[in-house]
Amino acid sequence: MNFPSRLLACVLLFSPTLRADEPSVVNLLPAVLHNAAGKEIDSSSLKGKYVGLYFSAHWCPPCRAFTPSLVKFRNENAEKNFEIVFVSLDKSTGDKKRYIKDTEMKWPSIPGASSKTADSLAQQFSIESIPTLVILAPDGSVVTAQGREDVMMSYETALLRWKKKP
Repeated sequence: MNFPSRLLACVLLFSPTLRADEPSVVNLLPAVLHNAAGKEIDSSSLKGKYVGLYFSAHWCPPCRAFTPSLVKFRNENAEKNFEIVFVSLDKSTGDKKRYIKDTEMKWPSIPGASSKTADSLAQQFSIESIPTLVILAPDGSVVTAQGREDVMMSYETALLRWKKKP
């Protein structure tokens, strides 16, 4: 192995920003997400943030009732190292797009609707009903699976309490 190759190997091995096995919320998500307009974005933009995985669907009345509160909560906290990722359990991409537009969600989403990725995440986090908001720490660990209740009960302090949890 020549010097440049050894140098690159050392950088890859010891650089915390380049290690694929480093715990991160990004490792739980697909590499490509969609923004609210449907354009592809890199999930690495979420690195270092608290992320709320929002399992929801337009056909669900409790979801439609809660989503406006979550939109307001997210918009007020978007600059505080926090983001939502919409995991759509809609029956079609058209329904998902309409839901995003109608509720003014401005956050990333998992590509597709009721996709294999969405189903896999729902299974991984034992989602039994919607709407469900799972809060993840920057390292990918679950802070709480009761994010919806936290937002509804303590809107002003929910994010601060999530960040204080060990």
